[in-house]
Amino acid sequence: MSVLSPVQIKEANAHLAAVHRRVTELERRLEAAERTVREQAERLMGKDRELQAAIRELTLRKEREMVDVQEKLQDCEGTVQRLQTVMKEKDSVIAQLRHRSQLLDKITRSRPLLDNLLSYMAEAERSQSIHISNLDSHPGYPDYPDHHAHSLSGINGLINTCPNDRNFSVSEDDMEEPGQDDAIFGTTV
Repeated sequence: MSVLSPVQIKEANAHLAAVHRRVTELERRLEAAERTVREQAERLMGKDRELQAAIRELTLRKEREMVDVQEKLQDCEGTVQRLQTVMKEKDSVIAQLRHRSQLLDKITRSRPLLDNLLSYMAEAERSQSIHISNLDSHPGYPDYPDHHAHSLSGINGLINTCPNDRNFSVSEDDMEEPGQDDAIFGTTV
């Protein structure tokens, strides 16, 4: 085995020292890099925890808001149903009032006819009592059963129901449906 010269030994020692310094420098850099990576990882994990906490908080807040919105929606639906019920009731009242209004219109249109009819009936009662007393005072009429009815048929048109009479008037408004319930109206004229 050959013996190294002092120059070679010196150069080898210098080279080993340079390698040692290089290794030390790389180890220092590696430790710094690992420390940086650890710090970054810890910061990232911290950020991740913060984000997860924020997401949980946001989720809870959204769930509470959803519950509030659902409660408000149920309240609104209840209000809508109550309002629809009130509207149906008011529509029913309006229909009843409209029917009563139509009846009042018919009554006011028929009022002159009713007044005429009442005055004719009063006149008929007066003239009938006068006419019957006159008939009783004339015994010369032949006795047959229809004598009084026949003689009263032309007195005032009450017994004569011929629609060709000039005072007889029936309009469509005066003819009520047989099924109408007059008790709904509840007023008298």
